[in-house]
Amino acid sequence: MTDLNTLGPIGLRQRIQQNTPAPAHPETVRGMGDDAAVFNWGNDYGLFATELLLEGIHFDLTYVPLKHLGYKAVTFGVSDIAAMNGLPVQITVSVGLSSRFPVEAVDELYEGIRAACTAYNVDLVGGDTTASRSGLTISVSVIGKVPKDRITYRSTAQANDVLCVTGDLGAAYLGLQLLEREKEVFLADPNMQPNLSEERSYLVQRQLRPDARTDIVHELRDLGIVPTAMIDVTDGLASELLHLCRQSGTGAVIFDENLPIDDQTHLAASEFGVSPITAALNGGEDYELLFTVRPQEFEKLANNARITAIGYLTADPAQVVLATKAGQQTPIRAQGWDEASVSNQ
Repeated sequence: MTDLNTLGPIGLRQRIQQNTPAPAHPETVRGMGDDAAVFNWGNDYGLFATELLLEGIHFDLTYVPLKHLGYKAVTFGVSDIAAMNGLPVQITVSVGLSSRFPVEAVDELYEGIRAACTAYNVDLVGGDTTASRSGLTISVSVIGKVPKDRITYRSTAQANDVLCVTGDLGAAYLGLQLLEREKEVFLADPNMQPNLSEERSYLVQRQLRPDARTDIVHELRDLGIVPTAMIDVTDGLASELLHLCRQSGTGAVIFDENLPIDDQTHLAASEFGVSPITAALNGGEDYELLFTVRPQEFEKLANNARITAIGYLTADPAQVVLATKAGQQTPIRAQGWDEASVSNQ
């Protein structure tokens, strides 16, 4: 038997994709291999993405409120649609529940789901419920759409394109470290109150209730910009950059001094003895967008405070590196196997 760690998440996804037959229906434009599947809907392309969340793997109910969890579950799927330069339209939600959950807990979970539907302007149109022998399972499927002339894949970037990222990176990872620390304190002494100061509120919010960047999709449309490639940052910047470069057949150079890192992230990283650069590269769950544009198009984004140019693509697929101020270049590597589930994307 082959251990999953010998493949890692990227290798396993490649293996599944390679063993999957090509689409048999003409309406299927693209199946596995991107953030969402793509279908021909006439004037638009339809988009479809699915996310699966397991208690104990993707969330810990010791410190994750069910309302926040419902919101975040929808964000997972909506972010995949945004990564295709599309906007969400409908969602379905299926849940597996054990008998330990009262009806009121389910109400709280769906309160968060409905709040996300309002925030992202999507309709909750169905789903399923089933019994679970242990824990909580949530599956969210999102249907979206994008004009055919605006569809953006991971595989269409070119050498010399400018690499851009939205928002900031690493905050969700440090938020998780804070929550895990407070959990350990609580388990040692249930009478202790959590020490989550106002100075750390942004980090906790980024972990518990992130937002998908549909706002950037709208902004790119207003500016008339179609990225040459795009992917959402869920597993860490390093992993997503390697995905994009591998599928586009390019290399990349990113600059550590250009990585957008919030002040709270810097402070918390110092507190936990973690490099903020490492948190930005490998932390995950930021739900920002990593995308590329042609140099002449970037001029339209140069003064946008929510978008940062972090590097550029090169013609050498073997070289994906992090460059420092001192001129050193370090190869970028994805983290090893760190999750027990694999997306169909």
